[in-house]
Amino acid sequence: MDKIRVMLADDNRSVLQALSEYLNRQPDTEVVAAVTDGVDVVTTVASCAPDVLILDIIMPRQDGFLTLEKLGAADFPVKPKVLVLSGLSRDDFILRAVKLGASYYMVKPFDPALMHARIVELAGAHESPVALLPEGPDESADEQITNLFLTLGIPAHIKGYQYLREAVRMVLEDHDLINRITKELYPGIARRFDTSSSKVERAMRHAIEVAWQRGRLDTVNQMYGYKVFKREQKPTNGEFIALVADKIAMRKTA
Repeated sequence: MDKIRVMLADDNRSVLQALSEYLNRQPDTEVVAAVTDGVDVVTTVASCAPDVLILDIIMPRQDGFLTLEKLGAADFPVKPKVLVLSGLSRDDFILRAVKLGASYYMVKPFDPALMHARIVELAGAHESPVALLPEGPDESADEQITNLFLTLGIPAHIKGYQYLREAVRMVLEDHDLINRITKELYPGIARRFDTSSSKVERAMRHAIEVAWQRGRLDTVNQMYGYKVFKREQKPTNGEFIALVADKIAMRKTA
């Protein structure tokens, strides 16, 4: 099997060196280019044709957001999948990156093994089983929720994504809320987002339907090491929220 061609774009040379050395030691990945200046990213992508681009947001002369815009407008025969690697974990940055075409958003500091697993996933190299690793113990619940939803394929710009995230957060704080979903959970989210309970319920259901249609359930199941989601059994809103909250709670106590 051909190796996955990876390009790195980060102004931190120590990150570039460490990640290059790690990925080049793996049997299925090779680093074909590494740049430290934002303005060099698009031209280097054009000349090297990487399968996956690891892109920092804060870079000299041209930040990652503008780079994503230019990549989106570029006329490449095949555009690379983009994994954003950043020290910025704000929701609005994640949403903006995803809207501009990023396939995944990972927050520094990162686990190189998890990074490698995400690269393999994004490249679609699933001819042989891939052991996707769970996020590290230092990753916050918010980051775990974000990564799980993006891996499932729930678009970060739709309202259901935000409502489901808030629901999981609330259930992690008070697990009994899952038993009061219509009386307390939906109304609580509706108040926070200045909307109605019925709109919250519909938007959540739509987000879950999108995830099941996108066909990335196997990836999440590999992440956890067993079958968490079943294609033939699309969960209700409550079942989905409870399942995600339980899995994150289990990681926190593991």
